[in-house]
Amino acid sequence: MLGQQISIAAARAIHDRLVAAIGPLTALDFAAADDSVLRAAGLSAGKVATLRAAAAAVLLVMVIALTTLTVQTHAASKAANRPHATHLSAQTELPPFHAGELISDDSFYNANAMTRGGIEQWLLEMPCTPKDNSPCLAFFHQDTATRPANRNCARYQGADDETAAAIVAKVAQSCGISPRVLLVLVQKEQSLITHPSSYGYQRATGYACPDTAKCDAKYFGFFNQLYSAAWQFREYANPADHWAIRPGTTKVQYSPSASCGASVIDIKNQATASLYLYTPYQPDAYTRAHPDGPAKACSAYGNLNFFRLYNAWFGDSLAVRFPEWWGPCLDNVGGVACRTGN
Repeated sequence: MLGQQISIAAARAIHDRLVAAIGPLTALDFAAADDSVLRAAGLSAGKVATLRAAAAAVLLVMVIALTTLTVQTHAASKAANRPHATHLSAQTELPPFHAGELISDDSFYNANAMTRGGIEQWLLEMPCTPKDNSPCLAFFHQDTATRPANRNCARYQGADDETAAAIVAKVAQSCGISPRVLLVLVQKEQSLITHPSSYGYQRATGYACPDTAKCDAKYFGFFNQLYSAAWQFREYANPADHWAIRPGTTKVQYSPSASCGASVIDIKNQATASLYLYTPYQPDAYTRAHPDGPAKACSAYGNLNFFRLYNAWFGDSLAVRFPEWWGPCLDNVGGVACRTGN
């Protein structure tokens, strides 16, 4: 379309200016670009209109394709007020589940595990069938508020109409939590990756939604939930707070019901302790043996689902990037990074 009625050299020059102004000429980038930027690159008003129509058509096809794909995973959802198993493809090979070591500190606290562009692409490639008229996370936008720097997170600069990918990436950087962890968390809690809903977006990470009471509505909203959960994970790593669950031997229940029992776990690292503080239950023997369900009265799938989803989507949850003898801060041991001091 760029080359119609102009020379090849002129078309190439316009193309290069567009790439410099808005990046790769994808339908999403073109649709988001302002008319003044496109006109400044050399496009006529007619070509802007034509190319916008073409970009809209491409995006519509992408939405239809994404929303009709067969869903392969189902995460735990508090919406139904009962435990759920996570169903993965029969071809998915997962490592054995060890209750005391769900994820390494490095995999949990590596805020650079995915870029914003990488998150955008990942979300576009994930199967998604909304439960209602809610958009898939790849197409979700919302205004975000600025959060000042505090003891757990650096400043978050709010913005109008931010994409979910931008929010995940910025919260990860602000609070020093892996974006992979945040993506798994919203699936584990509300199935937002594969089965988004308006209910789920309001309670995206299950923050301030205890098992024994109603959710606190002041924390509702995707950004609010994501930031609050990341902040809380950082709070759990503060040794001055003396949390009940920490690395070492700790008794953890099998279910919210104390009658289901409990057993002692040797928790290997802070990341695993943080997951148990956030969801304070471990799967019992039956639940471990039946990760795809059906659930029984004492089944608690939360941390089992987190472990299975992370390993299925992002590989070995226990992976670390550097040898131990290089220094613990390189692998975020205890949530402490060399550069940030978090």
